[in-house]
Amino acid sequence: MKKQFKTIMMLAALPLVFTACKKDNEENVQPATVSGLEVKSASNIFANDPNGHYTFFSLRTNSIVPLADSATNLWDVAFYSTKILTNGGTSGIGMGGGALMLQSFDNVTSAPADNLILTDNTTAALAIPTGSGNGWYVYDGVSNIINPIAGRTLVIRTADGKFAKMEILNYYQNAPAVPTSADVSRYYKFRFSIQTDGTRNLK
Repeated sequence: MKKQFKTIMMLAALPLVFTACKKDNEENVQPATVSGLEVKSASNIFANDPNGHYTFFSLRTNSIVPLADSATNLWDVAFYSTKILTNGGTSGIGMGGGALMLQSFDNVTSAPADNLILTDNTTAALAIPTGSGNGWYVYDGVSNIINPIAGRTLVIRTADGKFAKMEILNYYQNAPAVPTSADVSRYYKFRFSIQTDGTRNLK
């Protein structure tokens, strides 16, 4: 009788042991984490309008913004030839700006402080520097080719005050691996990541 009673008590305790183990296991399970910001890309962004107009682009929607909306905060960057505008300062009504980072795209993990984010001043200097070797590209006078400089990343403050990072990958139509003078220039290909939560985190 005692042996039978002991067996019954042990069986009754099993659910309690199982519940305790389950609770411990649940507490040790780590919540799923986000692996990082999504890397998006854009190709064949035309930057040679015959009338000299810039091509306006929204990083927030990954799309070209019509010229009719150039006076709005719907765009974040704009392209003409090798120049890149940001939607702020003398270039637009937004909160935009930019900084040139001498780091690879993957190594740029946060936007710099506000005092390092420049705004466009079309009478003096743009937030993204222009000229061979000064900004994102170098010009080869022998081959007459413009090539992006490896290890340089543009941090963009969008028109609504968020942050993104961008790397120019190619300047020629259909992004040839090795551009030649026969390739059509002023067609941007770039990749970017945008942080929409308002922080400076870009990883």
